[in-house]
Amino acid sequence: MKELLILSGKGGTGKTTIAGAFVKLSSVRAYADCDVDAPNLHLIFGCGDTPKSTNYYGLPKANINADLCIKCDKCRGNCQFGAITFSDVYKVNHFACEGCSVCHLVCPVNAVSMIPAVSGELMLYENEQRVFSTAQLKMGSGTSGMLVTKVKRQMKDAASGADLAIIDGSPGIGCPVIASISGVDLVLVVAEPSLSGISDMERIIATAQKFGTPTAVCVNKYDTCLGNTKKIEEICKNRGLPFVGKIPFDPQAVIAVNNGQAITDVDCKSGLAVKGVYKNAMKLLHNVANGKQ
Repeated sequence: MKELLILSGKGGTGKTTIAGAFVKLSSVRAYADCDVDAPNLHLIFGCGDTPKSTNYYGLPKANINADLCIKCDKCRGNCQFGAITFSDVYKVNHFACEGCSVCHLVCPVNAVSMIPAVSGELMLYENEQRVFSTAQLKMGSGTSGMLVTKVKRQMKDAASGADLAIIDGSPGIGCPVIASISGVDLVLVVAEPSLSGISDMERIIATAQKFGTPTAVCVNKYDTCLGNTKKIEEICKNRGLPFVGKIPFDPQAVIAVNNGQAITDVDCKSGLAVKGVYKNAMKLLHNVANGKQ
């Protein structure tokens, strides 16, 4: 299975819009949304069927047994997250608890136990035409990188015979992005022509290259600043990175997404442009997978 991962160094670049267009253009059977903090790829495809849902357990949460507690205050004194309070009895704020287990280790009477806690929900939409894997973290939960790994593994297990998988990654360069990059064949970076967009693009390129993952770049809303678009093209040329195309700013794209459509479902200039980006990216993915980059 060849895997194409679509990333951006920041939110709001149009990464998911382009990922949705790629899924439609390729008629791919296997795809995933690894932005587990705020998944939204399903909004384009209107997943009306009920998914197979599995609880995701991240780090455990501390629980203090008041009957065993001798009120020595070691748990609260050693908690670096301010998660333990005292008012007659010691209590743990599970929203603040990071599951580090220090309180459990320092308690002299074993009054603190670590309890498994549901940190999110893993979802799989599956039928004869598609396998779509995604997840949603609960508010304030961490260990998102581990959940991303489970999203990808779930997709691969359910679509083991598929030739291609398209993955919509998370913005930024943190743990979920690193987990998304692991094992993929090609990263497509969606950049925007702004100063912050260029800076974030360079960070995500550096992150992907640390893993030795082949990386290509496209620019979304390129005509909002032609000067910065040219700078992005020059950066790619100087670094030997494939530049696979430009997509113009298009109000029709916003209307399409708000209607739950991919931009390739409507007659618009952004939909036409993304077809060229898709063609170039697929050709590059084929060459990379066959060792011809």
